[in-house]
Amino acid sequence: MDARLRAVCDLMTAEVREYAGLHDYDGEVQDLSDAGIRAGVARLGGPPLPDAHDDAHLSAFEDWARAYFIEAEEHRRNPLVHLGNLDLAVYDREYAPSDQRADARRRHLAKWPDAIDASIGALDRVSAPVARGLLDAVRGLAADLGDDPIATAARAAHGRLTDRIRGLAETGDPDPALGGPLLARVMGSIEAMPVALGRLAERADAERDRLRAWLVDACARLEPGTAAAEVITNLLHDHPDADGVLEEARAQTDEVIAFTIAHNLVPGLDGECRVGPAPPSRRWAMAMMSPAAPFEDDGPSWYHVTPPDTEWPQAKQEQWLQVFSRTTLPVITAHEVAPGHFAHSRVLRTMSTDVRRSLHSPAFVEGWAHYTEELCVEEGFRADDPRFVIGVALEALVRVTRLAVAIGLHTRSMTMDEAVHRFEDDAHLEGPAATSEAARATFDPTYGRYTWGKLEIVALRSEAQARWGRRYSHPRFHEQLLELGSPPLGLMGAALGDGAE
Repeated sequence: MDARLRAVCDLMTAEVREYAGLHDYDGEVQDLSDAGIRAGVARLGGPPLPDAHDDAHLSAFEDWARAYFIEAEEHRRNPLVHLGNLDLAVYDREYAPSDQRADARRRHLAKWPDAIDASIGALDRVSAPVARGLLDAVRGLAADLGDDPIATAARAAHGRLTDRIRGLAETGDPDPALGGPLLARVMGSIEAMPVALGRLAERADAERDRLRAWLVDACARLEPGTAAAEVITNLLHDHPDADGVLEEARAQTDEVIAFTIAHNLVPGLDGECRVGPAPPSRRWAMAMMSPAAPFEDDGPSWYHVTPPDTEWPQAKQEQWLQVFSRTTLPVITAHEVAPGHFAHSRVLRTMSTDVRRSLHSPAFVEGWAHYTEELCVEEGFRADDPRFVIGVALEALVRVTRLAVAIGLHTRSMTMDEAVHRFEDDAHLEGPAATSEAARATFDPTYGRYTWGKLEIVALRSEAQARWGRRYSHPRFHEQLLELGSPPLGLMGAALGDGAE
């Protein structure tokens, strides 16, 4: 591997181990001490790559590493960085023989005590809201560790980390904001484009207004004469029970894959996508894709759909199940499976360069999957059922509200209470769900990437339609775009053949 690319991968060990399939990092932890981070960033840079687009792609990630670790110092202020470093769930997927994965897991777990001590030393700028938002995720890391001596030592270290985060939740700075300039810098660096937060907030508001109108129209088609809010409430309460969630998700997985292939929406869609609950350490996530990664031998990908814990109070189970309503679960499946993440992951396995296999723009990855939800509507998926359109609009309203709230909270133009109300008013979320979504903005400040990525892809598609005229088709546009892998948003123009790097 090119030395420049290796230096970047060394700074995002957990990400490339799981999503690129670089399993030479198995059993390893990243040095997230302040000295370790600064040494890693100092190794960045070197001669340009032969391919100009790949060189620009790699340069964007180098710029991001400097912005994220040196300017924003996220390893000091955000436990989420450290959670990924410790997470063992990657070894649950069948990318290698079970004994090989078990050995890597043991080696990784054995390094927890030193890694956690480094994390505790580094995490000296954590705000109270960030610590509160991540405390449950920190606790979840220790699920199913076992009881051998390695696990016992790891569990003791985990207890020290939990105590540290719990203490910060009580004593940390009450202000979680990055500030506007730093937020724009972190967002824009990895996407190779400048970010004007005021303009992006305006785009978010315009998209919200479009989605609201679309939602009201779809509700009127489904139940003429009934207020949209009442229609939505009734639809969200129509969901499978805990045992039925996985069954319906499996049926929908077959349905969206068949639809994507029939309409040629993603080139060369193949492979096996299984459906099941997430590993114990990730059951805080309601739905996620764990794909067969580009550098791995081929194997099954997993669409994780996690039903509620049957030991939870009934009210909490009901709230969790509303996410999997018969209106929203099909949209989640399209996003996670096809034409979304699973379909995209199959294309990534065909990339011809290490850069495109290894480095995945977060706004492109999530923007693509989000873009495909409305693409399904355009192509006629469940065209006779307005519930699918309603589901697409509801999911999109949550995503666009994330963008508005992230900008508002981190520029200090919005309070946490205002952020919660924004999710209640604009995204139709009830109290606890709205509170959880608003809290996520504190530790995931770029979670507006879903809508931002979608808007940029739609804008590029409009440009392709204008430029190509009658030669335009969705399959042609998607094929040329996905040939770039998961490009930074500012480099997508190369898909149109204009040489924009």
